[in-house]
Amino acid sequence: MSLLSCKESPQIAEPQQVSQSVVEQANTSEVSNQKSSKFVVYQVFTRLFGNTNTSNIPWGTLEQNGVGKFSDFTPQALQSIKDLGTTHIWYTGVPHHALVTDYTHVGISLDDPDVIKGRAGSPYAVKDYYNVNPDLADDPESRLEEFEALIERTHEAGMKVVIDIVPNHVARRYESLSAPDGVVDFGAHDDTSVEYRRDNDFYYVPDQAFSVPENHSALVLGGESHPMSDGNFAETPAKWTGNGARAAQPSVNDWYETVKINYGVRPDGTYDFPTLPPEYAAMGHKAHADFWAGKELPASWFKFRDIALYWLDKGVDGFRFDMAEMVPVEFWSFLNSSIKQQNPDAFLLAEVYQPDKYRDYLALGKMDYLYDKVGFYDTLKAIMQGSGKVSDLVAIHAEVSDIAPQMLHFLENHDEQRIASPDFAGSAERGKPALVVSATISQSPTLLYFGQDVGEDGSEDMGFGDPTRTSIFDYAGVPAHQRWMNGGAFDGGQSSEQERSLRAYYERVMTITTKEAAIAGNYISLHQHNLVLDNNYSEQQFAFIRSTGKEHLLVVSNFASEPVSSVMINIPKSAIANFDSLAESLSLPDLLNDSVVTATTDDQGITVNLSLDINGSVILKL
Repeated sequence: MSLLSCKESPQIAEPQQVSQSVVEQANTSEVSNQKSSKFVVYQVFTRLFGNTNTSNIPWGTLEQNGVGKFSDFTPQALQSIKDLGTTHIWYTGVPHHALVTDYTHVGISLDDPDVIKGRAGSPYAVKDYYNVNPDLADDPESRLEEFEALIERTHEAGMKVVIDIVPNHVARRYESLSAPDGVVDFGAHDDTSVEYRRDNDFYYVPDQAFSVPENHSALVLGGESHPMSDGNFAETPAKWTGNGARAAQPSVNDWYETVKINYGVRPDGTYDFPTLPPEYAAMGHKAHADFWAGKELPASWFKFRDIALYWLDKGVDGFRFDMAEMVPVEFWSFLNSSIKQQNPDAFLLAEVYQPDKYRDYLALGKMDYLYDKVGFYDTLKAIMQGSGKVSDLVAIHAEVSDIAPQMLHFLENHDEQRIASPDFAGSAERGKPALVVSATISQSPTLLYFGQDVGEDGSEDMGFGDPTRTSIFDYAGVPAHQRWMNGGAFDGGQSSEQERSLRAYYERVMTITTKEAAIAGNYISLHQHNLVLDNNYSEQQFAFIRSTGKEHLLVVSNFASEPVSSVMINIPKSAIANFDSLAESLSLPDLLNDSVVTATTDDQGITVNLSLDINGSVILKL
């Protein structure tokens, strides 16, 4: 979920800014010690992945458009995912969220379409944190057991399991039917007569009933009738909406299907819990856990801690935390240190879009990884669209040089447009140089979104979800992915030649980035150095080195809309530690294209003569 319309949220107090050196000392060392190679996170929208139905009727029901199941992740499917270098599968949409489909026959209460987005519902409006989406099970009554079996299959395939936790908000009607003994639902013990109380789970609008947003009726099931679709939803008093909107009647553009969780942040933004001393930025998980031990804290903190530990007990290996920046850093210190005490290798990825808070959420909040969205992704997207300069990317990457290994890179995810969509690049081929650059420029994890590797364009207009993004709100089939799936063979048997070629390219790039030792080495930009030379190099090419001191990779990518020939890339002598041992003439294997490129050395450095195709790249081993 991306950050939208949050102007009414409590202004969370700013923690003391953490210095770059402190972050390097604390979190980066902890993360690097637990990993031996680059992580690759494959994000799969679980409901869509295995669906073979091609009807794609707008606002279609589950019966009309079909739905994927946990059982679709067969050994063949998992091997296909692993072939992309995947180390972690992020199964998006697993926790039981509000949805229109009727499951009353298995004891699940009906959800009201007036506070649901799309027939299939938003995966970020969780209704029951102790069970999973019944849509995903062959037998909804055994849905939890079916997910546990998927966890086991994923582990047997050599990959780890990541699921979402959405701590900022829950579904408008949260109701856990599966909570362990002693677990109390969110809001069950709230004092609803006041706007705020520390141990209330929600914020309230006293003495006012909730009203469905104006102009909302057209959004409900595409205008089709439903027994509960009457423009009303019973909630008295009204709760604050998930994005922090405080009106009893939120806007149709608010996250009206959710309610905001109270973490002890008063409506004026001040804290009702102990603050974390700044010196803890340099301390590890155990010290953080010890700090919080025995302290009186808001009830919501313990509820989410128990949820996370419950899933760790089930075999889940980590979490992607939705909209982490809307929750105070202190809570993350508490939660993540608790998680790490149970599983020191747990994978913790957070959605944070404010660069000035990155180091706080890493060092104080004890996150492992953050999205590099507003910096790296946004800048790279502009270059792919022909409106940006590589120098801008070099500069933005330098701004996070101290935390670069912890800044996850991606080109697509469920919030972003598909590369092949007309509003992004119009062609999946335009993603090739961006993939090479984003996956090789640092040791940071790479996230791949299902269908990205075969050029899915997200063009389907399915109902609540908009084209250019594969809908997360509707029942749908995903055409290019379905062709690769080939009825369960996962061999590209129905894919076009272009789709199979793109998939092979992704496999090649990801194999290089996960196997080559130099990817774990230093990054040295050659961009500014070559930009001032008379060598046919421009702002539409990017050259850099990854080096361990003994092993070196030269990466050069072409973002221009035409091929470039005779690009003379110069590598200064100072960039190569073992330069004096090099011969005057070199034959450099191109790991990406199965070819050899010649280079020459002189007293100034190495000169490499290249020709680059449209969207072409080389990865040369020195």
